[in-house]
Amino acid sequence: MSNLTDAAAKKWFLIFVLSTIAAVGIFLYLTVDQIKNVPPIPKEVKGTQTLYTYDDIVQGKAYFQKYVIMNHGTLLGNGAYMGPDYTAWILHEKIVHLQNIYAQKKYGKDYNSLSKEEKAQIDYLVTEDVRQKSILKDGVTQVTPEHEQAYLAAKKKLVEFLVKGNPNYAWVGGIIKPEEADKIADFVDWTTLVAVTPRPGMEPKEDVSVIKSLGGSLNVYKALNMHPTYTNNWPPEPAIGLDVGYSSLFWSLVAFMACWALTIVVMWAFYDYFLKFDTEKEYSEALKITKLTPMQQKVIKYVPLVPLFFVLQTLMGGYMAHLFADPSHNWIIPQALFPFNVAREFHLNLAVLWIAIGWLAGGLFVAPLASGGKDFKFPIAVDILWVALLIVGGGGLIGLWLGALGKLPDDLWFWLGSEGREYIELGRVWDIGLVIGLVLWFTIVFFTVRQAEKVTPPLQMMIWSAFAIAVLYMAGMAPLHKIMPNFTIDDYFRWWVVHLWVENTFELFAAGTLAFLTVALGLVSARFATIMMFFEAFLIVAAGTIGTGHHYFWMGENEYWIAWGGVLSSLEPLPLVILMIEATKEYLHIKKKGEAFPFRMAFLWLAGSAFLNWLGAGFYGMLINLPIVNYYEHGTYFGMAHGHVALLGAFGYISIAFLYLIARANALAKGLHWDEKVSNLAFWLTTGGIFIFAFPVLVIGEKQMEWAFNYGYWVARTREVLEGMGFWLWVRLLPDLMIIAGAVLLLVDLVYKLYLSKKEATATATA
Repeated sequence: MSNLTDAAAKKWFLIFVLSTIAAVGIFLYLTVDQIKNVPPIPKEVKGTQTLYTYDDIVQGKAYFQKYVIMNHGTLLGNGAYMGPDYTAWILHEKIVHLQNIYAQKKYGKDYNSLSKEEKAQIDYLVTEDVRQKSILKDGVTQVTPEHEQAYLAAKKKLVEFLVKGNPNYAWVGGIIKPEEADKIADFVDWTTLVAVTPRPGMEPKEDVSVIKSLGGSLNVYKALNMHPTYTNNWPPEPAIGLDVGYSSLFWSLVAFMACWALTIVVMWAFYDYFLKFDTEKEYSEALKITKLTPMQQKVIKYVPLVPLFFVLQTLMGGYMAHLFADPSHNWIIPQALFPFNVAREFHLNLAVLWIAIGWLAGGLFVAPLASGGKDFKFPIAVDILWVALLIVGGGGLIGLWLGALGKLPDDLWFWLGSEGREYIELGRVWDIGLVIGLVLWFTIVFFTVRQAEKVTPPLQMMIWSAFAIAVLYMAGMAPLHKIMPNFTIDDYFRWWVVHLWVENTFELFAAGTLAFLTVALGLVSARFATIMMFFEAFLIVAAGTIGTGHHYFWMGENEYWIAWGGVLSSLEPLPLVILMIEATKEYLHIKKKGEAFPFRMAFLWLAGSAFLNWLGAGFYGMLINLPIVNYYEHGTYFGMAHGHVALLGAFGYISIAFLYLIARANALAKGLHWDEKVSNLAFWLTTGGIFIFAFPVLVIGEKQMEWAFNYGYWVARTREVLEGMGFWLWVRLLPDLMIIAGAVLLLVDLVYKLYLSKKEATATATA
C-alpha cells in the first residue's frame, strides 16, 4: 500500500472504532433505560376476586415457551403466522364480551340489537373500561367487575383452543393439559393489559389548547392515542380506538428522507472518493491451490452437512407451505406426530445450523490460506468441533421435537427441549454446547491466522468478529438456569442474538471474508477492498447496532425505538454491493480476455449474496421498517419476503460460496475433474425460487394489512382472510419446489465433486 492508502485505511479504521464505541455506548444506555421502564408484572390482578398472580403469569410464560406456541401463532406480533396473534385475539374477545355486558346492563339487550346511538354509548363505556379503568399497574392491578367477567369468558375460549386444538389453524389438541392452558391464558391476558396501558407519565389529560382564531372558543381535546401505550398503541383495534400514533408517521417520514439522502451520499462518496483507491488496478495474483494442508483436508467432511441440512430445512418449508394452504390436512406425516409448530422450529433451527456450519467450515479452510499454509497446532480440534456440531445439531433437534410434544417433564424441558423463543429455541444444554463449539472455532481460527507473515485488516476483521460471534450468542442465555420472567425484557435480549448476532457480528465477519476473498481471487485491489471493508463495518455498527430498534416498536419497548429503529437499518448492504459490483466488472473483464477463472462458482454465490442482501435486507427491509407500515404489517406475511430473502442473501449464499471454494480447492489440489452444469442449475433454481417466493407472500401480506387497517389486527390473522387468498397460498408452492430442487442438486453436486469425481491429468479451469 502507498502512504496515501495507509493513511486512508488508518482514518477509516479510526472512524470504525469511534463509531463502534459511540453506537455501543448509546445502545447500552438505551438498554439500561429500557429495563427500568418495561411493563410491570403485578403481584396480582383482581376483580371481585384474585384472577391471577405474578407467579401465574411467569408460569404461564414458561408453558407458552415449553409448548413452542410462538412457532404457531404470535404474541404481541412476534412469532409464526399460522395461528392467531394471541394478544390481539384475546383483547378483542374481551371487548366483544364487554360490549354485551354493558349493553345488557344499560339497555337490557345484546350489543348487536342496539341502535347506532346506543352502540356509541356502549363503545364509550367499553373504551373507558379497557383503556382507562382496567389497566396494568405495579403491585395490584384492579379491573372492573365487567372486565373480570369478560376476561373469564375469553379465558374459557382460549383454554379450549389450547387443549382441544383447532384444525383450521393446524393446532393439534391433546398435548397441553387444562391446568397448563389456564396459566398460559393468564400470561396472554397480561400482554393484553400491556397493549392498552398508557406508559407512566403518558396518561390522558385534559384540553390541549383553545382555538379562537376562527371566531368563538373551540376546545381541542387530546385523543387517547396521543398518549402511547406500552406497545405504542399496537395492535390496531378500532373497537376501542386503538390506532397508530403521530410519532409513527413522523419517524416514517424521517426514515424515508434519511434513507434516500444517505443512499445518494454513499453512492457519491463511492464514485468521487473510494474508486481512487482502485485506479492503479494493483491486483494480487489469483489464488492458486496445489495442495491442501492437513487441517484443510479435515474441513472437507463439514461440506456435505451443509447441503444435507439445507435440503431438510427446505422440506420443512414445503411441508409448512402445504399446511398454510390447507391446515386441516395431513401431508405425508400425521400432524399429531409432526405438528406445525415443530415443523417451524425445525425449519428455523436447521437454517441456523447449515448456515453456521458453512461459515465455520469457511473460516477453518481460509485460515491456512491466510497463514501461508500453516495449520493450527492441534488439528484434531477440527475433528472435535465436527463431532460437537453433530451432537448439538442432532441432540438439539430431537430435544425440540420431544419438548414441543410435551414428552419432557417440567424440570427437563428448559434444559433439553425447546426454550420456545423464536429463532433461539435450543434447550439450554445445547446452547452451552454451541457456545463451547464457537469458542473452539474462534481459537482455531485465531491461532492459525496469527501465524501469517502479515495479518492484514481483512484478516483482523475475521478474527475479532469470530470472537464477537462466540461471545454475543450468550446474550440470549440470561439467566442461565431458568426463563426470564418478564416477556418484554426476554424478547429484548432475544433480538440481541437474532439481530446483533447475525446483522452485526456475522456481517462484520462477512465484510472481512469478502474483502479477503475478492483480493485473493484477483478481482479487486487490496487497498480498495480494505477501505470498502472499513466503510461497510462503519455502516454496520453505526446503523445496525441501534437499528436493532426496528424490532422493538410494538412489544412493550420504549417509544424512542420507533425513531432509532425506523431511521437506521437499511444502509448496511450498500458497501458490500458496491464491492461485489467492482469485483463482477473485473470478473467479466477476465472472462472477456478468455482467461481461466477457477473459482467461478464461489464467486457466483458471493455475487448472488450481494444482490439478495440488497434486495432482502435493504429494499424489503426498508418497506417493513417504516414505522407507519410496520404498525399494520407486523406479524403478517408481508414480513416473510424480507426474512427469507435477507437470510439467504446475507448469510446463506456466503455459506454456500465457502463450500464451492473448498470443493474447487480440493479439485485443484488433487487434479479432479470439474464440471459446472449441475452447479449452475442449483444456483439458478435456488436464486429464481427465492426471488419469486417474495411475490405471493407480499400479495397475501398486503391483503392482511388492509384488513388490519380497516377492521383491526385480530381479524387480519383469521383463517377467513387467508382463505380468500387461496390462489396465492398454493402459488407459493412453485418457488418452494424450485428452492427444494436447488438444495437437492447442491447436495448431489458437492458430494459428487468431493467424493466421486475422477482424476484428470490436468485439472481444467472453467472460464
